[in-house]
Amino acid sequence: MKALQRIGAVVWKELRQLRRDRLTFGMIVGIPVLQLLLFGYAINFDVRHLSTAVADMANTSASRQAIQDLAHSQVIDIRHQVRNASELEQLLRQGEITVGIYVPPDFDRRQAQGDRALMQLLADGSDPIVQSAIARLGQSGRVSPYLDRPPRFEIRNFYNPERRSPVNTVPGLIGIILTLTMILFTAVAIVRERERGNLELLITTPIRTPELMLAKILPYVLIGLIQVSLVLALGVALFDIPIRGTLLDVYLVALTFVVANLALGLMISTVADNQFQAMQMTFFILMPSILLSGFMFPFDGMPKPAQWIAEILPMTHFMRLIRGVVLRGADLHELAAEMAILGAFIVFAMSFAILRFSKRLD
Repeated sequence: MKALQRIGAVVWKELRQLRRDRLTFGMIVGIPVLQLLLFGYAINFDVRHLSTAVADMANTSASRQAIQDLAHSQVIDIRHQVRNASELEQLLRQGEITVGIYVPPDFDRRQAQGDRALMQLLADGSDPIVQSAIARLGQSGRVSPYLDRPPRFEIRNFYNPERRSPVNTVPGLIGIILTLTMILFTAVAIVRERERGNLELLITTPIRTPELMLAKILPYVLIGLIQVSLVLALGVALFDIPIRGTLLDVYLVALTFVVANLALGLMISTVADNQFQAMQMTFFILMPSILLSGFMFPFDGMPKPAQWIAEILPMTHFMRLIRGVVLRGADLHELAAEMAILGAFIVFAMSFAILRFSKRLD
């Protein structure tokens, strides 16, 4: 009986301690709710609304009706009208579209003869899920009232014609690894100094808050670039991953993303009261980053609210950058908007961390 009383006393103490720790208590409720919303609402294996551009060189009533039939499938969303196939390929390389529809000038003659493909579907095949969706679209056999027979398509898969999953996965793994390690390293940095009593010693030195923050992240920048080199080297050696862009662009993208994650980690370290809270907040960010960034599921197929959340996450923009450079051979000036967003995030996160750190000192 006394043993049960002692156990009950400790249990009551733990419950009261959890109640006082509002962040941990919030995680108890927040993590299950987040998981349920992500897997039940945001994650969609039925790929739809892929961004699409059209080059209708025939521009006849039959060709326009055939394009509308494709659009009615809801697999694609037509967002651009271009003049030729080269512009379609340029938009694919820049990541502006996932699918291109090319209608040749002799569309009506091909339809009459019935011995050649009526149009081409150009797909960003770096993602096998997108390839499968386009293949099903091409085999759908939709019949137009203006055509005597179903439209037939020639499908061209760019960047990963062999449909190898590692080609799409390995560049994305760089983002997963850097998100986990870089945020976690710096998330506990300030908290660890506070728990060990070293923060008071640092305050007495002439170092300023921005200098302290910069000193905290610089050692991890080198670690992050080493991790990038290791993943790329193993990806090329073991999985024959193509690197179509320049290595300089790859490392510039990686460096920007590393600094963004380190700045995010510093933000967390100025909010968390202990290392356990810092790790909780890190994993709270990691899960949406994995599921919403386009690493596992095509971004265009997610609901709009999920896309709005994803746009806040640095990893979403890194996925577009690293896959654009490594798999599609895009130049950084073609991806300048994504680089600018990461740069703006760095400025915001570092400013928040500096101001929050100064406030806590006061």
